[in-house]
Amino acid sequence: MDLRPGRGTEEEAAVLSEPLKKVLGPATAKVMAEALDLHTVGDLLHHYPRRYAERGELTALADLPLDEHVTVVAQVADARLHTYGGPQGRGQRLEVTITDGSGRLRLVFFGKGVHKPHKELLPGTRAMFAGKVSLFNRRLQLAHPAYEPLRGDSDEAVDTWAGALIPIYPATTKLESWKIAKAVDAVLPRVHDAVDPLPPALREGRGLTDLPDALRKIHRPRTKADVADARERLKWDEAFVLQVALARRRYADTQLPAVPREPVPDGILDAFDARLPFTLTDGQRAVSKEIFDDLATDHPMHRLLQGEVGSGKTMVALRAMLAVVDAGGQAALLAPTEVLAQQHHRSITEMMGDLAQGGMLGGAEHATKVVLLTGSMGAAARRRALLDLATGEAGIVVGTHALIEDKVRFHDLGLVVVDEQHRFGVEQRDALRGKGKQPPHLLVMTATPIPRTVAMTVFGDLETSVLDQLPAGRSPIATHVVPAQDKPHFLARAWERVREEVEGGHQAYVVCPRIGDDEDEPGGGGKAAAKKAQSDEEAAGKRPPLAVTDVAAQLARGPLAGLRVEVLHGRMHPDDKDAVMRRFAAGEVDVLVATTVIEVGVNVPNATAMVIMDADRFGVSQLHQLRGRVGRGSAPGLCLLVTDMPEAAPARQRLAAVAATLDGFELSRIDLEQRREGDVLGQAQSGARSSLRVLTVIEDEEVIAAARAEATAVVAADPDLEHLPELRTALDALLDAEREQYLEKG
Repeated sequence: MDLRPGRGTEEEAAVLSEPLKKVLGPATAKVMAEALDLHTVGDLLHHYPRRYAERGELTALADLPLDEHVTVVAQVADARLHTYGGPQGRGQRLEVTITDGSGRLRLVFFGKGVHKPHKELLPGTRAMFAGKVSLFNRRLQLAHPAYEPLRGDSDEAVDTWAGALIPIYPATTKLESWKIAKAVDAVLPRVHDAVDPLPPALREGRGLTDLPDALRKIHRPRTKADVADARERLKWDEAFVLQVALARRRYADTQLPAVPREPVPDGILDAFDARLPFTLTDGQRAVSKEIFDDLATDHPMHRLLQGEVGSGKTMVALRAMLAVVDAGGQAALLAPTEVLAQQHHRSITEMMGDLAQGGMLGGAEHATKVVLLTGSMGAAARRRALLDLATGEAGIVVGTHALIEDKVRFHDLGLVVVDEQHRFGVEQRDALRGKGKQPPHLLVMTATPIPRTVAMTVFGDLETSVLDQLPAGRSPIATHVVPAQDKPHFLARAWERVREEVEGGHQAYVVCPRIGDDEDEPGGGGKAAAKKAQSDEEAAGKRPPLAVTDVAAQLARGPLAGLRVEVLHGRMHPDDKDAVMRRFAAGEVDVLVATTVIEVGVNVPNATAMVIMDADRFGVSQLHQLRGRVGRGSAPGLCLLVTDMPEAAPARQRLAAVAATLDGFELSRIDLEQRREGDVLGQAQSGARSSLRVLTVIEDEEVIAAARAEATAVVAADPDLEHLPELRTALDALLDAEREQYLEKG
């Protein structure tokens, strides 16, 4: 999503939409487009500095991130020219040490590239340096960095860096920060043409500066107060325009018709509840009431059901589906993978017992059919499932994307439950929703707990229900980091612990990042791409990630010899995957070596131990998901995170955070803080790059909540924004064709 200035008056539009090549020339404009996706004057005005260097102040060099492109302001401490290459001495290497007064960083120049820096980078010289941080002989360095000397007394320096603060822009190897700054200088006079999306009453009521002033201050601040004023204003732009888009979506949903689905007393839901061997938690009851209240209305429910790993979301969703069946409708549960669809189908039929045997001998009085529909089913089974759906014989269907094929017809689709929304495309969900006589109710389940601000921003078109209470009987999970490189005996002890769990009558998982040497993961580029990635890692001094097939063979021959070890991964035939999971669930397999195919939905209460190999290669939320597969019964769970990373590495610190807490909401905050905001929002929205340049969804909770309230009020008073043309313009810029489709489809 891009919050770029849109079209106001024709004159404004002409200025802000003016191609950069007209202002900067074709060569610079081409690099801007390729390197930073900046095409117009407006694009460049909304490319804000990442931070500011104070004149005379140096950048802290000790905390530079490895493998990232950085721009630093530092002073040359030392410069030495080395010659090599035999008696001729033809090769030359210039090593320059720069300092911030406490830490040091090495710069390296080779060959013909040494002459200019050798003359210019003399000890005492201050400059901006830009390049990719790498590690050589355990020391940080920049190889062949670009640089710009800061000669404070020259006319050029005074003109270019007039203020006390030097803007440092998000840059690339092709386009350094100081070149972007010069380009911004060329377009900054056009800033008065920016269309201001905030309604005047809102802007004045909150004491926000106007947009042209904010843009001037963000690019060329005189003081830190200028930066603070500009950032506060620009955060409001990003939060408010996005929240207006979501508020309009919520408003439009309330105008759609839907068939109310009120639970019927003494039906299949009551029969199911009466058989439950446990009591529902207070949280499950409260969330179920919210869902039932929504289902009883005459416009479609759009609700997000999120909760802690193992909090019983599937139980809540199943009760909602049964309520819809009682009301005469059908419910569809959409899963992202066949393994998960099969797991859901198996667990639902087991929970329902003879209530899932509608029309069959031995079926209960209020029974319905629960059918499975996946792409790999045999023709006969598929025909039977399709017929059951079309006639209404099947009240519940569980499936993958096969559910949305043209051939699939429902008798009366009343509820769609989407498991793991972020894995499923918008168009796919929309196609399924279009199969109802009227738009069906929608319940989205996410297994990853989401901080409130992210829910408001990413899922802002959905009402949110949260399950934060674990059912009685769930056991605690102990998590430990196993530093295999530093302390190899810890890894040996890990395999002893797995053997002890198995000898105690339990089972274990071993999770690996890859399938095997000859196969890449789903979504990769084939064997060639897998081999190239592997050789690239080896060339960079990294070993390739551990593979399921290799690890399983080594364990079966070595530390777990004599135990029943099997593998599970996404490249296996669906029938083979299902057979392995059935054997594991039945206790016929001691140790399951798998990829993340077991990440969600897999429920084997007897599995008590999990060893995650190369755990540093997984994200925080993914590790929390995987860990949730153990401790699902009465015996305590154990999760061991194996890594070769040194203690000081950020990846190791991530693992320590996972080991330190079982609170998924807290971990999701950590996860978000450690990733670029756009990764989260871009993936959840449409895959395009995020518009959030100054708004941070974790830190700016108050702004997001206030913007949501303001947006809701604005849309309620003027749904089509007829009286707010500037806001409409900004909204049109935000919702390009792809995202307009996204927000309409949900």
